Formats: sequence, C-alpha cells, structure tokens
Amino acid sequence: MKPLIVANWKCNPITFKEVKFLFNSIKKGVRGIKNVEVVICPPFIYLPILRAFAFAKGYGGFAFGSQDCFWEERGAFTGEVSPLMLKNLGVKYVIIGHSERRKYLKETDEMISKKIQAVLRANLKPILCISDISEIKNLKFKAEFRNSEMGRKKKIGTSSRIKNLIVAYEPLFAIGTGKPCSPERAKKMRLTIKKKLNVPVLYGGSVNSQNAKDYVEKASFQGLLVGGASLKAKEFIKIVRNIS
Repeated sequence: MKPLIVANWKCNPITFKEVKFLFNSIKKGVRGIKNVEVVICPPFIYLPILRAFAFAKGYGGFAFGSQDCFWEERGAFTGEVSPLMLKNLGVKYVIIGHSERRKYLKETDEMISKKIQAVLRANLKPILCISDISEIKNLKFKAEFRNSEMGRKKKIGTSSRIKNLIVAYEPLFAIGTGKPCSPERAKKMRLTIKKKLNVPVLYGGSVNSQNAKDYVEKASFQGLLVGGASLKAKEFIKIVRNIS
C-alpha cells in the first residue's frame, strides 16, 4: 500500500472560514502527489461541507476520514454518528480509540471493540489508536483477527474484513507534547504490533516535517497520523512531500 498520511484536526478549527482556508491550502500544496494517500479527518460538522467543496472545485485524489463513530447503525442514540452515515458521506477511514477519547470520554476496550466491529461491517477502514500493546490484547475480537489472518479459521463478519484494519501507535508521552518517540523505539513497538496483528501500522505523536521521513524509512511505518502539525498547512504539506 501507499504510505498513508492522516490529518487529525481534532476539535479544530472554529469557523468555516478557517476550515476552507486550511483545506484549500493543503489541497493546493499536495496536488499532483500520487504516491502518498492523504486523508483529512475534520470534525463531524465539516465533513459534508468539505466533501461538497472539494468536488465542486475539482479537488479529487484524496480521502476523508472521521475522528470517531458509534457502534450501532441507527436508533435512539442522541448525539451519535453511525458508520453507515459516514459511508453515505463518502468517508473511507474512521479513527477509533484515540487516547484523548479514552481519557476524556472514558472509552473502554469493550466500547472500542464494538466500534471496530461496526466500522468493519460497514466496509470502512478503522484506524485503531493504541499507546501500549495491552490495548490490543484487551480487544474482544483479537483472537478472531489473529486466526483469520493466519488462515486457520474463517468467520463471517468482522474477521473476514481484517484487511481493512489499520493500527496507529501513539505513545502517550508524545501526543501534543512536542516530544516524539525515537524512530528506534517506535520501530520496536511496530514489530511487536505486527506479531499480534498482521496489518498496516502508522506512527503518531508529535510528528513534524523534520522527523516524518525517519518513521517511514528508518522505522518502516506504513504511514503517519498527524495531529497538531496538520493544522499548519505549510508544515503538513512538507510532511507529505517528505514522505513522497
């Protein structure tokens, strides 16, 4: 697969004027780059507007992602957004289990497992964020994932869609601190993850244009999950160009 560069805008920006400026700047900066897949993950409210804006302006060639979703398809769940709603918007990726949601929204491994299952059922690609290998061990479906990958057992449902799962390693000490994990240390975790789940692994945590290339080339990650730097158009464009 092509390197995957995911922009997680989190709870930013505040106004649509800022959103359009950021989005337009990134699109112009990465236009013509074909050997990297760029994914923009804005807050929910901007997804339909940005998608319409992108196609109206002729800005194809990249993907949209969501920062979260609910585990049910529909129903009386006030404030939630389902995977099918996201799919209908043309969303391709869904970030699941980010450490900020674990910390501030008290998301549990059980909740994250149900979300992964729902996203896979919808034929979308979940990006499972972990800060420690135990967060994989605690997943309810880890055995199905592992056995399906090894070909020892084939189940109908989520396990048959394991090829769509992506893991993002984000060490807690590196998220939003400006103190990234060393490529050498990150590589050890990538290898550990690959032993548990044979799926693509991204790195996230204080990624910038200076260290981005090392995570892909030296540590062999298959892409990056970019937080704060994705809100700075010039910096994010540099990251994409450095990887390409």
